[in-house]
Amino acid sequence: MAFLSVCFALGGCGTQAQDLDSISPQVNSPTQVSTQAQAQDKTESANGAVLRMVQVISLPGVEGRFDHFAIDLQRQHLFVAALGNDTLEVLNLRKGKPLRSIKGLQKPTGIAFAPEFNRIFAASGDGETCEVFNGDTLGFVQSVKSLPDADNVRYDGAAKHVYVGYGDGALAVMDAASGQRLGDIKLAGHPESFQLEKAGARIFVNVPTAGHIAVVDRAKRAVVATWPLAGARSNFPMALDEANHRLFIGCRDPARVLVYDTTSGRVTATLKIAGDIDDLFYDAARKRLYVACGAGFINVFQQQNADRYTAIASIATAAGARTALFVPELKRLYLAVPHRGTQAAQIRVYAVQP
Repeated sequence: MAFLSVCFALGGCGTQAQDLDSISPQVNSPTQVSTQAQAQDKTESANGAVLRMVQVISLPGVEGRFDHFAIDLQRQHLFVAALGNDTLEVLNLRKGKPLRSIKGLQKPTGIAFAPEFNRIFAASGDGETCEVFNGDTLGFVQSVKSLPDADNVRYDGAAKHVYVGYGDGALAVMDAASGQRLGDIKLAGHPESFQLEKAGARIFVNVPTAGHIAVVDRAKRAVVATWPLAGARSNFPMALDEANHRLFIGCRDPARVLVYDTTSGRVTATLKIAGDIDDLFYDAARKRLYVACGAGFINVFQQQNADRYTAIASIATAAGARTALFVPELKRLYLAVPHRGTQAAQIRVYAVQP
């Protein structure tokens, strides 16, 4: 079954689907059974050589789907937006258990942590706010208002600014120290995931309703270019390989990752993935791409060079487990699994191998 799961997640193994009623019953010989078992063992061994699940943190009483994460590395606190539960879940990673459930948010979505100011910024989509909390006490600090459909949040550590995607098309710019709103950057539609350059001044923004990626100049607070999607739609997650000038765009229709050259805006590679993608991460140390898909898989690709990628693993997870956080400093990937049927709400912790 593991081998079949890998084939499904990566777009099939070249065989045609058949009507089950037309297939005659078949009894496998001992040799065939042994061969299938060996193939399954080989696949599971390959998956374990890339990501190994080392811990499960249960979240009893947390209902509905999850959205995005952030981390306080010093305290090793993981912040999880429990969108369907209207809470911000705080986990103690050292102890491997929940620490606090912060209530009062309405459809929490994106989160960012500013360590210099010890502040947690949590978007509350239906509350039309960005709520600010103290990283030490986890107490409420302030609320930044007039942010309808507040969504993804990013922290620019160099400029000490917080960016919040919101509304029908804008990024709000906030001062991380005071929480003061400094202005807006207008977009052509509601922004989904966005990534900030560290060595440059650009922000790359997924704008699915416009069918493009917006390129923003942070200094000018304006869009300076747009790159159209190539053969796909519904571009939600994004990751950046700044050293190799590559931008990874996760699309749901069809299920693909598009690789863009950030110097030209051209697509240089297209990767088949499992369905319902919502997060992806680039591991610069290992030159890998981790793709979290709600269809129940984490797809992993090895970067051979800037434009060539090889599928090296497809790890079966759970239905709806599509949001995650890769923390390179801890060599861990955290995956949110929602409560569905007998499957309890939990955070699965994967150690990156080697």
